[in-house]
Amino acid sequence: MSARVFLNGQWLAAGDARVSVMDRGFLFGDGVYEVIPVYSRRAFRLEQHLARLQKSLDGIQLANPYRIDEWAALVTQLAREAEWEDQSIYVQVTRGPMAVRNHAFPAEVTPTVLLLAEPMSVPSPSQREQGITAVSAADIRWLRCDLKTTSLLANCLLRQFAVSAGCAEAVLFRDGFLTEGSASSIFVVKDGVLLAPIKNHLMLPGITYDVVLELAAQHGLAHEVRDITEAETRAADELWMCSSTKEVLPIVRLDGAIVGAGGTPGPAFAWMYDWYQEFKATVMRAPT
Repeated sequence: MSARVFLNGQWLAAGDARVSVMDRGFLFGDGVYEVIPVYSRRAFRLEQHLARLQKSLDGIQLANPYRIDEWAALVTQLAREAEWEDQSIYVQVTRGPMAVRNHAFPAEVTPTVLLLAEPMSVPSPSQREQGITAVSAADIRWLRCDLKTTSLLANCLLRQFAVSAGCAEAVLFRDGFLTEGSASSIFVVKDGVLLAPIKNHLMLPGITYDVVLELAAQHGLAHEVRDITEAETRAADELWMCSSTKEVLPIVRLDGAIVGAGGTPGPAFAWMYDWYQEFKATVMRAPT
């Protein structure tokens, strides 16, 4: 493998890739990104990831530098040539370099486009079987969390808060309601009903979030999409986090308190995990 980084139209060795110090992504975090899971060299839900990329670009008023089919070709080529069967493909588009540092958008924009592959980092068997711990935190992020932007300092601070507490994730609340995790969607199970926060400007429209709700509907698991209070979250029978790379994981302790009755992954999680693996295998077997 001689090149697994695509930068501005060129395939380069990672060590040879260079971006201008005047790039707005570097100076202002003025850009968007996607993380696309790849299993057996096949991108998972590529169409949905690219649609979300378009939504984020629209949200920051930046023209998409490529058509959807061009993006798909780049992702497919990278997935085929990278050295790992299972990968995460990172896609980033910034507003590009500017002549002088200025908050206003430049009159002429040349976006910086980056794609790179990394080995898929999957949860350990013990995390799935025993569950993970989480801490709660006030959601200190901005008011356009529905856009997947590179301005992630608040998320980094919240994730570090969890890591410093010896936990895997921070569960976020804003004005008494559940939003999401620092890098995940959060689900609540109570009295046999799966509860999901409403998609709005305060949370990222997760691709895995959609899969979980689709699987719940397909398999007859009762579910509701609505505002979820902090009190309901803390009284959950089960609590899950999900993301494209972590898939679905059970949270068994929140702020040191046991989630549910036994502090172990619940039955609904076991069902969802199996359904997710079956769905993933079916998608990966489908003809291209």
